[in-house]
Amino acid sequence: MHNLHSFLETAKKSQQILQKTPHSLKVKILQDMAQAIKSSQSHILQANALDLQNAKDSLSHAMLERLELNPLKIASMAQSIEEIASLPNPLDRILQGWRGDNGLNFQKISVPIGVIGIIYESRPNVTSDSAALCFKSGNACILKGGKEAHHSNWAILKILQEVLKAHQLPKECISMLENTSHEGVLEFIKQDKWVDLLIPRGGEGLIHFVSQNATIPVLKHDKGVCHLYIHHDAPIDQSIAIAINAKTQRPSTCNSIETLLIHRDIAPIILPPLHQAFVQKDTTLKADQSTQEILNLPLEPLYKEDFSKEYGDNTLNIAIVDSLEDAINHINTFGSGHSESIITQEISAAEQFLNEVDASCVYLNASTRFSDGGEFGFGAEIGISTNKLHARGPVGLEGLTTYKYKILGNFQIRG
Repeated sequence: MHNLHSFLETAKKSQQILQKTPHSLKVKILQDMAQAIKSSQSHILQANALDLQNAKDSLSHAMLERLELNPLKIASMAQSIEEIASLPNPLDRILQGWRGDNGLNFQKISVPIGVIGIIYESRPNVTSDSAALCFKSGNACILKGGKEAHHSNWAILKILQEVLKAHQLPKECISMLENTSHEGVLEFIKQDKWVDLLIPRGGEGLIHFVSQNATIPVLKHDKGVCHLYIHHDAPIDQSIAIAINAKTQRPSTCNSIETLLIHRDIAPIILPPLHQAFVQKDTTLKADQSTQEILNLPLEPLYKEDFSKEYGDNTLNIAIVDSLEDAINHINTFGSGHSESIITQEISAAEQFLNEVDASCVYLNASTRFSDGGEFGFGAEIGISTNKLHARGPVGLEGLTTYKYKILGNFQIRG
């Protein structure tokens, strides 16, 4: 316990130094971090090879795909850091300003949250993305990656810390939890004296564990049970292209769809070519009775409990609905509040869907795969929040800030 408190106290002090660091210097440091990632490619790949070797018999294909790094992914990691560096300073912005009847001048100013704990699984790029976003927004971060990516995460961390030290900033601005046992993590997520926010990013089990046990406020990157709804007037070819992209481009991601809903009027027309397109992508289809009758094929049966599953692989539910209202009700019942899309050319249907679906991201005539910090212009994201308080959707720099009020007076007293 004493060692943990000492570690967290150092992180807190480091954040106070980071908060006073000029934005121009943070930009230079981030640029140097990106270059260091590029020049250390062989070292990172060696560490990643160890992780892949250790995990090859214990992880699914989808999880191994998330874990694996290659030169292209490392270049993308460096590019994300460069993009984050180029974004405007999210701090010290006057969000609102006004003069009260009492003569006081009020300013609402953006400030860092403080010390942020990030608990995640598999993807080593989360280490560099999260560190860069927290650093740029003036937050110290404490990372806790999954054991399957231990060597990769520590290799990336050491590279980033060396850049911090070269610029005379404490390496604890970016640190990693050393005691990664169940007991160690349980102790860490109760340290609300030192840590201001927790962001768990991973499977349903991880999210549940953190949410149920933490005394630190939690910003959840919850599971992605996403839907695509094809309305009765949807264009066939474009609908099929979007459905294929939303499911099969990267099935392991949280923004790929798990259920495809089709209006009954268009189902007989679109289902045969849609089915063939998914067959070509080796997608496992689970279909309701109406879909199976139209296709007259022995597809896997679809059960109610399947609607709540995040498969994380190339498996898709297909169900037919009688109306737009039924589609919206289905999504609001079974969706996780992540990303939902409608394909339609009917303005009223589009507006109703966009207004009534309860999710952080709602799309019209586009794939849910765009729910990504890079695609939103955030450089990267620290997660996609399904919360309704503080931040929602892809969480970039702005989502890692809070605000305080500065009140400027002229010797007023309250009567």
